[in-house]
Amino acid sequence: MNVTQFDLVIIGSGPGGYVAAIRAAQLGLTVAVVEREELGGVCLNWGCIPTKALLRSAEVFELMGHAEQYGLSCPKPGFDLAKIVKRSRDVAGQLSQGVKFLLKKNKVEVIAGEGRLAKGKDAPMVVVTDKAGKQSNLTAKHVILATGARARTIPALGLEPDGKLIWTAREAMVPDIMPKSLLVIGSGAIGIEFASFYQAFGCKVTLVEMQERILPVEDTEISAFAEKAFAKQGMEILTSAQVKKITKQAGNVQAQILLADGKINKIEAERVILAIGIEANTDDIGLGKLGVKLDRGHVVVDEYSKTNVKGLYAIGDITAPPWLAHKASHEGVICVEKIAGESPHPLNHANIAGCTYCRPQIASVGLSEQAAKDAGVEIRVGKFPFIGNGKAIAMGEAEGFIKTIFDAKTGELLGAHMIGAEVTELIQGFVIGRTLETTEAELLETVFAHPTLSEMMHESVLNAYDRGIHM
Repeated sequence: MNVTQFDLVIIGSGPGGYVAAIRAAQLGLTVAVVEREELGGVCLNWGCIPTKALLRSAEVFELMGHAEQYGLSCPKPGFDLAKIVKRSRDVAGQLSQGVKFLLKKNKVEVIAGEGRLAKGKDAPMVVVTDKAGKQSNLTAKHVILATGARARTIPALGLEPDGKLIWTAREAMVPDIMPKSLLVIGSGAIGIEFASFYQAFGCKVTLVEMQERILPVEDTEISAFAEKAFAKQGMEILTSAQVKKITKQAGNVQAQILLADGKINKIEAERVILAIGIEANTDDIGLGKLGVKLDRGHVVVDEYSKTNVKGLYAIGDITAPPWLAHKASHEGVICVEKIAGESPHPLNHANIAGCTYCRPQIASVGLSEQAAKDAGVEIRVGKFPFIGNGKAIAMGEAEGFIKTIFDAKTGELLGAHMIGAEVTELIQGFVIGRTLETTEAELLETVFAHPTLSEMMHESVLNAYDRGIHM
C-alpha cells in the first residue's frame, strides 16, 4: 500500500476544495486533492453552472416569444431539448477542464478515488480507494473536508428519486423529455430555478411549499412580488402545504397535498422535482471513529473552519449554512491562510449574498426588514421600482424593485433586497458597501453612471432618506 506525505490533503474538488488547494499552493504548501467524480464538484458539474446555462436558454426563448415588442420578427419560436441539455453539459465540461488546468498549473496533485479518514499523527490519515479497489494512504499535517452535500429525500412519503418519474436537481438538469406537467416540491433557490426553467418551455408547473410563503429566506415583500410574477406566468403555487404521499403510476405520479385548510388536493404530474433541502456528505467517511462533532449532520467548525479533531478542517456544504458556492470558496481561502500562518479575517456570514436565477431574478444581502425589526433596530427603508429606471424600460425589463434597509441612528446599511432583471449582478455593489462598513452618507454621495440599472440602487438609498428624485 502506497503512503504519500503532503502538507495538506483536501477531500473534494468543489468550489471550496479546489479554491482552497490553489490558495494553499500559492502559499507554498504541498497539496493533494482527492476527488471521486468530476473536478469542480456538484456546483460546477451538476449545480450552479449548468443550471445557469439552462436558464439562459429559457431566457432567450422567452425573449424570442416577445420579439415583436422590440420591433423584431420571430414567428413561432421552437426549441430542441437535447441541444439545450447538450449546451449545458458542454459548459460544465469546459469549466471542469478549466479547474483541471488550474490545479495542474499550481502543482496540486489530483488523486482520483474515494477518500476516508483514519487515525493519524498530525492529522487524520486519508485512505483513498480508486475505482479498481486499490488503496493508498495519504498523510499530511492538515486535512480539509470539502465533500459537499446531496439532495434530501423522504422515502417514507415516496419522496425518493428514481431517475425516471421523480427527479432531484441532477436528473432535472438532463431531462429525457419536456414534461407537460411538473410538480416541484420546495420553493428555495433550487426549486424556484427549475420551476422557472420548465415553465418557460410550456410545462404546467405546480409549486408546493410547506411554509406560508415561497422563498422563505427572502424579505417578505420580495417573496410576495415573486409569487405574483410567477402566478402571472401561469405557475400554480401552493403555500402552507405538505406532500403527504406520492404514488407512481404509468407515465406519471399522483401526489396528495395537504392544504392549509386541512383539505387534500390530488395532483397528477408527469414528473416531480425534489428540492426540499440538502444532506451533508458526512456519512461513511470515518467521522464517527475520530469523534468529529456534528450538528444535525453537519460538521461543527470554528471561525477558521477547524473541527474538534487535531489537524482536521471542514468547509462548504458539510458545515453550517448558508450553503452557497461562494461561501465555500471564501471559507477555503481563510482556512488555508490560517494554516499557513497568515492572519485572515474570519468570514462574516451576514455579508454573503444570496442569488436566485429565476425570471425575474432575486438577490439579497444582510437583514430583511422583519429581521431588523425583530432585532429591535430603528430602521429607515427605501424602495425604487424598475418602472422608474430608463435603462430598465429601454431593455423591456420594467418588472421589479430594489429595497434598502438602514439603521436610523447610525446609517449602517443593514440589508438590501432586489427582484428584477440582472439583480444577481447588481447585489455585489451593496455587498462591497457592507464589507467596507459603508453608511448612507457614502452611498448618497456616490455618482452612479447613467443610464444603468445600478441607478436604482442609488434611488433606493435616496428614498430611504426622503431625497428620492425619480419617484
